[in-house]
Amino acid sequence: MVAAHAAHSSSSSEWIACLDKRPLERSSEDVDIIFTRLKEVKAFEKFHPNLLHQICLCGYYENLEKGITLFRQGDIGTNWYAVLAGSLDVKVSETSSHQDAVTICTLGIGTAFGESILDNTPRHATIVTRESSELLRVEQKDFKALWEKYRQYMAGLLAPPYGVMETGSNNDRIPDKENTPLIEPHVPLRPANTIAKVPSEKILRAGKILRNAILSRAPHMIRDRKYHLKTYRQCCVGTELVDWMLQQTPCVHSRTQAVGMWQVLVEDGVLNHVDQEHHFQDKYLFYRFLDDEHEDAPLPTEEEKKECDEELQDTLLLLSQMGPDAHMRMILRKSPGQRNVDDLEIIYDELLHIKALSHLSTTVKRELAGVLIFESHAKGGTVLFNQGEEGTSWYIILKGSVNVVIYGKGVVCTLHEGDDFGKLALVNDAPRAASIVLREDNCHFLRVDKEDFNRILRDVEANTVRLKEHDQDVLVLEKVPAGNRASNQGNSQPQQKYTVMSGTPEKILEHFLETIRLEPGLNEATDSVLNDFVMMHCVFMPNTQLCPALVAQYPFSVKSLYPLEDTPHVHGPCLIPASADTELYSFIAVFIITFTYMKDIKLDILMAVLLGSLKAEFVRSSLSVVY
Repeated sequence: MVAAHAAHSSSSSEWIACLDKRPLERSSEDVDIIFTRLKEVKAFEKFHPNLLHQICLCGYYENLEKGITLFRQGDIGTNWYAVLAGSLDVKVSETSSHQDAVTICTLGIGTAFGESILDNTPRHATIVTRESSELLRVEQKDFKALWEKYRQYMAGLLAPPYGVMETGSNNDRIPDKENTPLIEPHVPLRPANTIAKVPSEKILRAGKILRNAILSRAPHMIRDRKYHLKTYRQCCVGTELVDWMLQQTPCVHSRTQAVGMWQVLVEDGVLNHVDQEHHFQDKYLFYRFLDDEHEDAPLPTEEEKKECDEELQDTLLLLSQMGPDAHMRMILRKSPGQRNVDDLEIIYDELLHIKALSHLSTTVKRELAGVLIFESHAKGGTVLFNQGEEGTSWYIILKGSVNVVIYGKGVVCTLHEGDDFGKLALVNDAPRAASIVLREDNCHFLRVDKEDFNRILRDVEANTVRLKEHDQDVLVLEKVPAGNRASNQGNSQPQQKYTVMSGTPEKILEHFLETIRLEPGLNEATDSVLNDFVMMHCVFMPNTQLCPALVAQYPFSVKSLYPLEDTPHVHGPCLIPASADTELYSFIAVFIITFTYMKDIKLDILMAVLLGSLKAEFVRSSLSVVY
């Protein structure tokens, strides 16, 4: 054990010693040692080997104690950094004074920052080591040279500075509103744009397996093609790819399912439309595998063909599991005007499972299906919006998490998948009350822009009351008209009431029992939700839960209220045997006393509920004289 530890320490110090040498003094052996170490680091695991090799030639090793400031907000940068060990705090100040700087997020192992050196933009944040940390540092001149030479590899891996690319993010700053690199709310996404900046290893492997399988079984599908006097090298046709997929496995049941499976590859950039203009479609459109983007792409060897045959079915199973989500994202990335009826139905079905929308009516959800926009961001630390800005959109988290940051307080809470944020500023026409910062890489959101929100949701949210326990909604009520009611002066006045939209069974029951008022002359003493609860409670609140809940609300027995001979009549004498226990007394008493007085719940319905809830023989003997 000691020997192993010593060997590890020796290996660790060896690569550091190589990095400590001046770049011109590093031998090829030194570079190989550094390369072997860096390719195991998360920050570099997706770097192209040629790019990583160059970083090994020009990078420097830094070992910093806790509390060291790398640079301050407003400084002009001179270095790019990657975190090898430890962590660093990102601090931002409204006044650019470090005394009132607030920590908005933390950079951990595998993160990189400092890309502003490409265009000499001032640092928008202060970076301070949170603990003892190891960093790899690349000087500005070397980093610029790498960017110019390997831009195609670095664009998807590094967060570019403002002005270098249309979209992106930067871990070392909060963007100003006028130059934020985030996707603008009203700029439509090109459907062909990949979501993942760098393909995942499993999707890269899946693409290679499918390409090799096609070249092995149907090589004519990948060939040069001419269209409108232009030749497209080594490409496939969308319809042919769908046909081929359907022939390979019984787990693919429809062309729509096959489209979703190919879209998984398109999202990661492993399969691309030849002109980068389309997502995957079951049409006469040309698509090219990533391996065929290069001239003279190699054909699979016999060994690769054998591996392909062994792995093909597992690969197809993986894509069939990922396909539905990819198909959903593909639909959401269409502009609302391009969505057809089938698209809207698929979106609506997905909305039924989103926690943040559970309280909304079917009509509202169907309207939302037509306006929701998909938005994704690749890098943790991206600022979605800043405190004090005008609210332009409402967001729902599909994947990932975000920090809610308030100036002077720092991170006040974290929101996760299914949570929503941003509606307060839209409902109240007020500035943003907090900043939202991505907590991790590769976050996906659904977005509703202000105009659509005001048209569909503003009145709903303004009339919605939420009861929360432990930061979770346990009861959601909506104010709705309750008809007209004559006042003392004889005038007809509109009445309002709150109807249940969603909640836990216990809170819904508690609300019904506390708010029901049996007033003479009021024809609508209840609503359809109460009827649904009475008829369907066994589905979501079985008797083992309902009886204790009723006993907790009404801790008495019928005998304690009335002597047997004085038991109140409900359409006749009601005889309850003395042998019944307290829970059954309470259960029957609550249902009879509470629900049979309501004009829209008939006694035969009550009888059916009781017969389904309690022992049939006992209920028949208890309520037989009622009939």
